[in-house]
Amino acid sequence: MITKADKNSVRKKRHARVRAKLSGTEARPRLNVFRSSKHIYAQLIDDLSGVTLASASTLDKEVGVESKGNTDAAVKVGELIAKRAIEKGYKTVVFDRGGYLFHGRVKALADSARENGLEF
Repeated sequence: MITKADKNSVRKKRHARVRAKLSGTEARPRLNVFRSSKHIYAQLIDDLSGVTLASASTLDKEVGVESKGNTDAAVKVGELIAKRAIEKGYKTVVFDRGGYLFHGRVKALADSARENGLEF
């Protein structure tokens, strides 16, 4: 039986493998996704200078959904991160799924960000 702690440690190992090959720059920042059981978070990160350029999550008041742990909320967060990225002048990004499967809420966030103007 796999426990919650084991699942997360396996995800972190998978994320470390991906991060070894993937990096965000000033011209093309990394769109990082973190998913918890209750919320979803997205950040635009410049890894060369170690700065978060923009962020969005279900904790933001602009998202405006009642249930925050589902795909509808992830779609709203994708729209919000795309809007904030374009406002700051970033159109192309590198997508970092954070070791999660590209499925469900992570996919909904990515598709929503693409539909709202981000390219990856």
